[in-house]
Amino acid sequence: MENKYYTLLVIPQRKGSIKKLGISTVFLTVIFVAISTLLLSFCYLSYSYIDARDKMGELARLEQVTSLQKDRLDYLASKVDDFEKRMISLAQFDKKIRIMTNLDNNQNTSQLLGVGGPMSEEESTVSQAAELNSALIDRIHDNMDTLLDEADLRRDSFTELLDFLGKQKSILASTPSIWPTIGWITSEFGYRVSPFTGKREFHRGIDIATEIGKEIVAPADGFVSNVSMQRGMGNMIKINHGNGVVTIYGHLLKKSNVRKGQKVTRGDVIGYVGNSGRSTGPHLHYGVCIDGVYVNPRRHLF
Repeated sequence: MENKYYTLLVIPQRKGSIKKLGISTVFLTVIFVAISTLLLSFCYLSYSYIDARDKMGELARLEQVTSLQKDRLDYLASKVDDFEKRMISLAQFDKKIRIMTNLDNNQNTSQLLGVGGPMSEEESTVSQAAELNSALIDRIHDNMDTLLDEADLRRDSFTELLDFLGKQKSILASTPSIWPTIGWITSEFGYRVSPFTGKREFHRGIDIATEIGKEIVAPADGFVSNVSMQRGMGNMIKINHGNGVVTIYGHLLKKSNVRKGQKVTRGDVIGYVGNSGRSTGPHLHYGVCIDGVYVNPRRHLF
């Protein structure tokens, strides 16, 4: 191919000779290619610089976010650990209460597994952060599931305990445990010589001598099952405390504070000491009957 030349005239502004420069097309092509290459290289390098700068900024931001997330995950892990310790304490308390109340202690218990706490500093490199955080999240989820199951178990157990203790409270409230009146015992429970016949007889309660008109109180919660007058017991009251327990009060004044079917609670005044019926003086005959069998009331006096 013929190499063409172009003439470039250089004309000075002041006096001087005009210079001619001959430039071939090949030279011009080389110059154009070189300039184009430089421009493209400059553009590429500029783009690479801007992109690298943006990526460095994004990396710094991600490092900050990752660090914040790690702190939050570590805090969450510590809270789960604290929750686990509380659940272990509740489980031990549950077991202790069951031993004290003699309840079945064969409750389903789950093995509480710790989440391991915060990650160490050497594990917290940026390249490992995502993997470690993901693993920690998985462990937290697993332990939360276990702890929630344990919480359900403890809830059911405490519900059972609450029901049991409620029944025990009701039983204690309906168990005679205080003196029905203040005085001194003149006749014990069991066989004695009758003050009227001189013969040996079985005394089904205790006689508490005191001044006439002395208040008589219910020794436990219950319902009045009988208010009547009998030849031997005189004016008498019976209270049914449930669970087969009945208390009997004899030789009262005719005036009574209760009526049949009335509910009474421990300490309520039900009547007054008198001398009615077969009696040698003012006193209260106090009897306790369990499942139809009279027992010594002293067992229920504290």
